[in-house]
Amino acid sequence: MTTRLDVHTFLRQRLHLAVGQPIRVAVYTRLADGIRSGVFQLGEMLPRETELSALLGVSRTPVREALMLLEEDGLLVTRRGVGRFVTDSIPHGGLEQMRPFELVLADPNLTMTVQPVRFELEGFTDFVSSRLALDPAANAWIRESVLLHDGLPIAIVQEHLPAGRYLSDVSARIASELLEIAAEPRTLLASLQANGHVFTNGVCQIVATNAGPTRAKLLNIKPSAAVLILTQTADHGGVPLYAAKCVVVPGHGSLSIMQHNPN
Repeated sequence: MTTRLDVHTFLRQRLHLAVGQPIRVAVYTRLADGIRSGVFQLGEMLPRETELSALLGVSRTPVREALMLLEEDGLLVTRRGVGRFVTDSIPHGGLEQMRPFELVLADPNLTMTVQPVRFELEGFTDFVSSRLALDPAANAWIRESVLLHDGLPIAIVQEHLPAGRYLSDVSARIASELLEIAAEPRTLLASLQANGHVFTNGVCQIVATNAGPTRAKLLNIKPSAAVLILTQTADHGGVPLYAAKCVVVPGHGSLSIMQHNPN
């Protein structure tokens, strides 16, 4: 049973605000983290708006807005005249709500395997810097893997996390575990979630394009073949910390997406 002290300690942790990020998003992320990680138990009543405001160190307006978004997402229910409660059953998220790509693309009739290709530091790229809010001098980790159905390549996954202080200042535990996690035969996100790290505020974009020579070689298809590119970003503790790109060969099942953006 979670004690009130546990809840208070969790809420009093400093909110991390990315540049340009609305305060309501940081509050939403903190409360959603608490719900999904079990700090707030299923069916438990949340502190009142005024108490949440005081503990989080923000005004009541972004707290109220965040609570409304959490209720829209099915994480909270309001009992009129009583208060807001954590739902009795946490809804399962869609693609943009941070399911690892091997789960998104899984087929119950086929065996999914993840084959790591490389894990290394890379310099500035527009993709990573724009999604993780990094400056041009920052490095980032890239972990590339191939997803296979019964040995047949169906997707390439490129996952990015900031390096050095950009990572350790947000989560010293992730920084210390990353080298070991990167060697596991699953995506980084799956390993991080399995280790208890909560990523929230996920956003997914989907575009269609041609494979190109480099991707085509890994997927064993023609460079001119059509592919879907799924990009996924997420926060950890209110800070952009994870960005991924998944290049999918069409014809391997369907994608389930539940879209909601708290911005």
